[in-house]
Order: sequence, then structure tokens, then C-alpha cells
Amino acid sequence: MASEGFFERVYEVVEQIPEGMVATYGQVALLAGRPRSARYVGYALHSNPRPGQIPCHRVVFADGHICEGFAFGGPDAQRELLLGEGVAFKDDMHVDLAACRWPAGL
Repeated sequence: MASEGFFERVYEVVEQIPEGMVATYGQVALLAGRPRSARYVGYALHSNPRPGQIPCHRVVFADGHICEGFAFGGPDAQRELLLGEGVAFKDDMHVDLAACRWPAGL
């Protein structure tokens, strides 16, 4: 299946996001070689075959919003993981992209 290769590239990109930083779904799609495939990045992360190894909690929406349906415990779990890494938030649901965005691909 064609998506399997893309999903693996997504996992490889996400594994490179440093602790304390975040990337957007679109940024991950670009770095994985398929710009305009942000939604498919979400599908890939929802299917994360290695939870705990692939830090999917470090991927957020383009406006810094964390995922309402975070697959591994909801938005509170994602927020706590990010706060534990030192990611700055603008409010309860938005990370401060200006302070914490991974610069790769920008």
C-alpha cells in the first residue's frame, strides 16, 4: 500500500522533533515529501505503531492548537506531555509556536 511508505516517512520525521519543540502537521507532511498532505500525517500518527518511541504529541495544528482527539489520552494528556518537556503555551489549547516551533523545513 502506498500510504505505508508515507506513514514510515512521517514517523521518521516525527522522531527527529527535539524534546521541548513542536512541529505542525503541514510541516511534517512537507518534510516527509508530501506537502499538502497534513491530514494524512494525522492518520499516520493515529496509527502510531510505536507509542512512546514516536513522539506524536509534538505535532500540532498550524495555529498551535493541540489535538482535541489526541489518540493516546486526549488533549489533557498531550498538553501534560508538552508541558513536561518545557513547551510554552499561549492558552490552554495553543502552544506558542513563535517560542517552540521546530525550524526544520521552514
